[in-house]
This record gives sequence, structure tokens and C-alpha cells, in this order.
Amino acid sequence: MQTLEIGIRGMTCAACAMRVERALKALQGVAVARVNLAVESAHVEYDAQAAQPGVIAAAIAEAGYAPVVEEIEFPVRGMSCASCVGRVERALAKLPGVLEARVNLASESARVRYLPATTGLAEFRRRIAEAGYEVPAQAAKDTDAGEAQRERDLARMRRELLVGVALSTPLAVLAMGMYYAPFHGWLASVGLSEPLLNLILFALATPVMIWPGRRFFVAGWKAYRHLSPDMNSLVMTGTGAAYLYSLVVTFAPQLLPENARHTYYEAAAVVITLVFLGKFLEAVAKGRASDAIRKLLGLKARTARVLRDDKEAEVPIEDVQAGDMVLVRPGEKIPVDGTIASGSSYVDESMITGEPIPVAKQPGDKVIGATINQNGAFRFTAEAVGADTVLAQIIRLVQGAQSAKLPIQSLADRVVAVFTPIVLVIAALTAAVWLTFGPAPALTFALVNAVAVLVIACPCAMGLATPAAVMVGTGRAAELGVLFRRGEALETLSHVKAVALDKTGTLTRGRPELTDLVVAEGFDETEVRALVAAAEAQSEHPVAQAIVKAARERGLDIAEAERFEAVPGFGVEATVKGRRVHVGADRYMVKFGLDVRAFAEVARRLADEAKTPLYAEIDGRLAAALAVSDPIKPGAREAIAQLHAMGIQVAMITGDNRHTAQAIARALGIDHVAAEVLPEGKAQAVVQIQQQAGRTAFVGDGINDAPALAQADVGLAMGSGTDVAIETADVTIMNSEVQSIPAALAVARRTLRTIRVNLFWAFFYNVVLIPVAAGALYPFGGWLLNPVLAGAAMGLSSVFVLTNSLRLKRVALGILPRAAERLQSALEGGQMGLALQPVLSRRDPN
Repeated sequence: MQTLEIGIRGMTCAACAMRVERALKALQGVAVARVNLAVESAHVEYDAQAAQPGVIAAAIAEAGYAPVVEEIEFPVRGMSCASCVGRVERALAKLPGVLEARVNLASESARVRYLPATTGLAEFRRRIAEAGYEVPAQAAKDTDAGEAQRERDLARMRRELLVGVALSTPLAVLAMGMYYAPFHGWLASVGLSEPLLNLILFALATPVMIWPGRRFFVAGWKAYRHLSPDMNSLVMTGTGAAYLYSLVVTFAPQLLPENARHTYYEAAAVVITLVFLGKFLEAVAKGRASDAIRKLLGLKARTARVLRDDKEAEVPIEDVQAGDMVLVRPGEKIPVDGTIASGSSYVDESMITGEPIPVAKQPGDKVIGATINQNGAFRFTAEAVGADTVLAQIIRLVQGAQSAKLPIQSLADRVVAVFTPIVLVIAALTAAVWLTFGPAPALTFALVNAVAVLVIACPCAMGLATPAAVMVGTGRAAELGVLFRRGEALETLSHVKAVALDKTGTLTRGRPELTDLVVAEGFDETEVRALVAAAEAQSEHPVAQAIVKAARERGLDIAEAERFEAVPGFGVEATVKGRRVHVGADRYMVKFGLDVRAFAEVARRLADEAKTPLYAEIDGRLAAALAVSDPIKPGAREAIAQLHAMGIQVAMITGDNRHTAQAIARALGIDHVAAEVLPEGKAQAVVQIQQQAGRTAFVGDGINDAPALAQADVGLAMGSGTDVAIETADVTIMNSEVQSIPAALAVARRTLRTIRVNLFWAFFYNVVLIPVAAGALYPFGGWLLNPVLAGAAMGLSSVFVLTNSLRLKRVALGILPRAAERLQSALEGGQMGLALQPVLSRRDPN
């Protein structure tokens, strides 16, 4: 199976998207085809043995739309004969997304037609290199073809819109004047008779029909030809009928009754202009809806400094290859992912982890592309380049979620499938009823009302209702550090009634830390810390490592123990600088005749906090009580409270002992605890919660969490967790902050609420206004809907859906508003690019 992402131009409504989807699904070998109107693209999964990219692209073109295909020519070095040409051509042709590859030996160049949403120059270079040839570095061009094309399309639409407005405005004034008695008399007095005025109106309307209106007529005709009429067909039929009728009145009036000789040039031209205005505003809004992807793309470094033949060279980012030695200076972006070979620095990884504090990097440490080096310089070996980098994977996740089709969209899809044919029938019935029962001139009434029905009925809003909200919602979630691997998870997550959390690594830090140290009277705390750390330094036990780490973080000098012995089940014994030190459990102290009751109050407090106390003895005296535990993450209590405020039940599933689990649950306010659960039992624990509470989300980070993540209705993986957990989950929390869990739910709920509002108004609009356009109110006061107003209403319906969806960009989640505001202002001010920051700030006092 292969996967293709194909950009599609020319789709204007949901009927278009469904036509393309049907055409793709009809192809032999195509298993999955999803078309997203909001991002104007198709996601296709197909059997490479039964279908080819060229056939898939041809099917889109046959359906009447334009697959986004690009052609590139670049030099290829190292070819010497015809077999070389064949080898390069075969290497390129095997790439998913390549439609045609032609290699010329004489010019030593290759010309490739391809789908830019699926592949590109970096992949071509890699495949050619694997075949044994080389594409010179200067062949690379750092351009965002999709964005450039969108800007060109907007510029062209802007020019066409200006032409439409410039001609439609005087046209509307003159046409309205014909029906306003004083103005009509003035027109006659200056020699503008009605036949001459009709010619002027014809001269003004015709360029509007030919230039701005061309897109509707060409697309509409293609839709009719494929027996699948769409919004363009409705506009073409309505405005075309009004224009042709006006032509007859202008050039062959004798064919019509005298009382029916009225022109409707203004209706045709102004409707085209208003609908075109709606399409232009829609295109602008679509561009804003994909801001998240553009911001992510903007994070990429443009060039990299690499060592080639022992010389430093600055090359485009596309030319960096795995194994290259990359040099990074202070303040620069790290171009790709890799491992530091020499040098050291601090790196700002906030765009990935959400942590604002730079991370110290030494030889052997991993670095991530697009993160920012701080004050040091280092060299690293490139390991993941191009589509394999963390940033590229994040972009793919967001794009994949944005192209998803949610279950809630199925109703809209079923309606849209029959909507346009039904509108055509209603328009025909409207014309027939007015011709049969309407007052004189019946033909005029029939035409005006039928045109109004055709123009006002717009399936665009219904088609955009779901994908536009999903695109903005998942983009906003990405800005807040929450990546939806599947767009469908948005809808499921919005319905969950319970959230089950793993303890270690999710609610707690996942690594032991020295949390408490209380010294006995007569001892110096710093000295005790240093002696205890020196005694534990030779132990590999996690508790010992936590004690040593805490001492090092305080900058203490840790001496080397002169003698060390580990006593299994009790503790350790060491001699440090001539002083005898014992560290271990209370039973170990009893062996030396020491009474630990002096620390009874401390021991009770630690027990209440689910911590087991250890004791230190120095030179025969009880010196200190200390505790090492896995501390609760900051903000965990607030996150649980937020989930409760959202009406969510919270459970904790852990393999730890029941006493520890209960203590943590009490501290956090968790409703239900499943403790001492073996890894294979976590999935069953999720089943029990599902049976009791309903739809359940599970949050975890370890390999042993994968079955539970898969069992839950929605699985959320902490970004710091294992690859297995992240791959199994539906949602990845990049910053690993507990606070991002209610953030994910809030985004999902808000997105689904927006979709429902969009669908309601899209359906309500058509249900109410189509009868009005047909003339249902005429018997109750003679009120009719002018086709011009119908065109304006049609355009505004799509604009409403998009602007309503764009409100999701401002969602503050209601959690620590000041932190959310800081994040938003930083994003808008360009201070962090797209900073995948946690929604909550640990240091925010609110």
C-alpha cells in the first residue's frame, strides 16, 4: 500500500469534494480516499500493484478539477550511458507522487512531473544518490510552492473582483434607475432611450460574465457534463438564464410579450460579483485557517553549515544528508536532528517540550532540528533529515489530522449528495408554478424567482462546516502542544466521560528525586548531604543516584569513599574522609542500636505523603531522616480540578502499591484508583472504567501503557514517553504537561461545538431562504427576494462558516488565562515562532 497527498484546485463546495472522492474510490486498487475542501487536498491510500499516481491524478482531472502537479528540471551528474539514464528514470519513477520522469543524457538533466504534496526535490536527490548518481547542491530551491501558488491565486482573484466591482456598480445604478421614475425621466431627457440603455447595460455586464464569471461557467459546465451538478452549476444556470433572457430583450424583443421585455443584466453581473466576493473572502479565510502549518514550516532552518571534504560550506537545508557533520554557532537554529560530536551549549527546546529553560547539551546528547542554540558552539552528526526530522513528523501529524473526515460530517455529506439536484428541481417547479399561477408578466416572475432559488442555494457552507473547524481546531491544539494523530479523535475526545491516567511519568515525573532531608540537632545540613552523597556515589541503585544528583545540583563537593559496601535489604556502609557513614531503612539503624523515634513526626508526615523514610548514621550518631520518591508534577492538582469542572471523572491506574497510590490520589483529588495493576491488566482496568462511566480516555507514556492506550476510546500519549506509546495513541501531548490534558479536551469540545453551529446555520439558512427565494412570502404582502440579495446571502453563508471556525484560533481554554494570553501574544509577536508551549505556566501565580 502507498499513500498520496494531492492538492486539488477548482473545488468550490462540498459537492465538488464528494465528486472527486467518488471518482477516486471508483479506481481499482484505491482503498481509502478522503477529500478535504478546506485545505483543497485529497488523501489517497492505494495498492501500488493496481493503481498509479498518474491514474489517480487523471481521475481528478476527469472529474473536472485540477490536481496540483509541478514540474522541475535539475542536473544529474555521473551518468555515462543509456543504462545510466534508465537507472535514474526507474529510481525516480518508483517514488510515490512521481507522475513522469524523463532523463536526458546529452544535457545531463532530469525533468520530473510530480505531486508536490507527496514528494519533492529532497526525495529525488536521495533516490538518485541511492542509484549511484548526484544532484548538485545548487539545484535546490527553497520555495514553498503551495504558499506561492495561493498568493498568485489571491492576486488574480483580487484583479477579477476589482473588474467585477468596477463594472457592476454603474450597471446596478443604471438598471435601478430605469425603475425609479424621476431618474428614468432624466435618462430619457438626455437621449438614453430604453433600447440604447439596454445596449449600455449589455456592454457593462458582458465583461463581468466573461472574466470573473468564467470560473463559474467553466466549472459548472464540467459538473453538468459529469452529471454531478454543484454550486458552480447553480450560479451558471441562474446568472446564465438572466443574461440570456436579457440578450433576447435587447436584440430580439419581438420574441417576447411586451410586458415581459425587462432586462436583468444587473442581476446576472451583480450576482456574479457578489458570489465572487464571497469566494475571495473564503480563499482569504482558508489561508488564515492553515496558519498553523505555515508557522510550523516557518520554524525550519533555511541553510546548514556542514563539513564537506574538510571544508566548511553553507548549503540549503535540503542538501543535508544523514552522516554529515553539522556546525552550529551561538544563536543559530539547529537545522536537522542528530547527536552532538564535540562542543557544548544550552539549547532552547521550548518549541518541542514547552520548557522555557534551555537544556544543557554535551557530546552524546541528542539535538532536534528547528530548536535554537544559545551561547555555545558545537558540532553534531546529522541523523534524521528531510521528512524524518521531528519537525517534519509534527507537520505530517497536523496535516493528517486536518485532512480527516469526522463522523459528524456524514449527515452533511448525505445531504450534499442530493442537495444540488433537489435545488434544480425546486427551481424548475418554481418557474412552472409562477408561469401557471403567477400574475402578469408571469414569465418575468418565473425567471426572477427561479434565478433567486438557484443563486441562494449554496452547498459550500455545508461542505466547509466540518473541515474548516477541524483544520483550525487541530492547528490551535498544535500551538498549545497537543497533536492529534487522527482528526476523528477530536470528536471522540469531546464525548468522553472519564479520563484514566497512568501514574509514573504522567502524574509524576517518572524519575526518583530526593524530596526531603531533615537533620538531627548538632549536625550541619550541607555536611550531611555531602557525606551521604559520597557514601551513595558508588551505588547504582536509583535511590542512591537521586541522592547524588541532588547534591551535585547544589554544587557540593562529593568526596570519594575510602570504603564502600552495599548491604542488600538494609542500605549502604562507607567510610568518607575517615568518617563512618551508614544510610538505609529503620531496621538498618536498629542494627547499630540507634533509636529512630526522634524522627517519629517526620516519619508520619512522609508516610501520609506516600514516602518511605530512610535514615543516615554518621560516626555512630543518628544524623538525618530523608526520603526519595517520584514527585508529583507541578500543576497536576489544578489539571485534575479542571477535568472535574468539565464534568469528567478521573481515575488513576498504576502498578504501584495501594498505599502509595491512595496517598497520591488523595493529594490530587482523583476519584478512582486501580493500584497494583500488572501491565497486561491495564487494558482490563480501562474496560471496567468504560463499563462504569462510558467513553474513556487513557493517558500514559510507557511501553506497558500501549494496550490501555489502544483499548481506550481515545489514547493520549505524553511526548516524553516511548515511541510505542506515541504510535499507539490518538493524541500526543508534546510538552508532557498534565495541564495539557484538559487543554486537549477543551479544544475538542470547542471544535465540536463550532462544527454543530456551522452545520446548524448552513442547514437552517437553506431550509428558510430557499422557500423565500421561491416566492413563498409573495401571498403575504407581495414580498420577493431579489437575485442580487440572494447572491450576497449565498456568499456570506460560506464566509460565516469560515469566520466562525477561525474563532477557534483565539480559544484560551479557560485555564490560567494569563498564561494562555502570554502564549498567544508570543505567537502573534513572532517571539517563539510556533512555540509548542504548555497551556499552563508553572510559575503563573494564578
